[in-house]
Amino acid sequence: MKIGNIDLGERPVVLAPMEDVTDTGFRMLCKRFGAAMVYTEFVSAEALVRSVKATESKLHICDGERPVGIQIYGRDTDSMVEAARIVEQARPDVIDLNFGCPVKKVAGKGAGAGMLQNIPLMLDITRQVVRAVSVPVTVKTRLGWSADSLVIATLAEQLQDCGIQALTIHGRTRAQMYTGEADWTLIGEVKRNPRIRIPVIGNGDITTGSGALAAFERYGVDAVMVGRATFGCPWIFKEMREAVHPGTATPPLTADDKIDVLLEQLRINVARAGEYGGILHTRRHLAASPVFKGIPDFRQTRIAMLRAGTVAELTAIIEQTRERVREAAR
Repeated sequence: MKIGNIDLGERPVVLAPMEDVTDTGFRMLCKRFGAAMVYTEFVSAEALVRSVKATESKLHICDGERPVGIQIYGRDTDSMVEAARIVEQARPDVIDLNFGCPVKKVAGKGAGAGMLQNIPLMLDITRQVVRAVSVPVTVKTRLGWSADSLVIATLAEQLQDCGIQALTIHGRTRAQMYTGEADWTLIGEVKRNPRIRIPVIGNGDITTGSGALAAFERYGVDAVMVGRATFGCPWIFKEMREAVHPGTATPPLTADDKIDVLLEQLRINVARAGEYGGILHTRRHLAASPVFKGIPDFRQTRIAMLRAGTVAELTAIIEQTRERVREAAR
């Protein structure tokens, strides 16, 4: 599969852009375990135009995580075009336009999935951004605003006509948010449309290697994007890569190996963002990591992880939890 001249190989699995999740440290680890492409946290176009430092910091990318996409969102053409030009200076491999975020603070203001209620504006933004930059432009969106407006079949063709070079479809409407099950049948219909020439990336409810394989085989998508299932679990890409490409299996990671990965993530984030910032970027992953599932009365330990204020304190909690993981496995 190619996005422009970027070759992601056959049946790639990619990391979804997620606010407060897909920072540099996490992206690097996902890449190590087999993510064919990673995305930054999504970036506000208006904040970029206003030169908000916290937003500008999200544009930092490393050569070791390439190919990498930077995703922007906004609600008017001028700010999206200017933001895309700013983003281009950070040298991403792809600029992705977010027309799928369902949260109220984004969609409620007309950005993200809110654009599904103003298709002409969505298309104008897409067309103008494509013209403004030389980097491949892609789009991520949903099936429609609600079950009464499943527009993706027509919308996919319209976006392709605007010049995008790949389309990611989350198999839910905005009204669904993240509830219910993702509907991959409409994603498959878009892919089977003979008029669609660009790669179609499917997204929604892919949590296992077998699920990723089924998405490729049943719906014919060019790539699979994985989001929430990656929380505290960058090694999920190893499982998915091996399921999708039989014969590539390597020895499975032990629970100790996985905890070592989480500690490495903490070290990477602290080196990049300082002690407090590094802890903030890491503890969400620690609290959500499946490696700790099955430990009796883990709730209090999770709370302690979320409250830890120093690296020494957090590391001590993790090491104590490591012993409990070993005990649970006996």
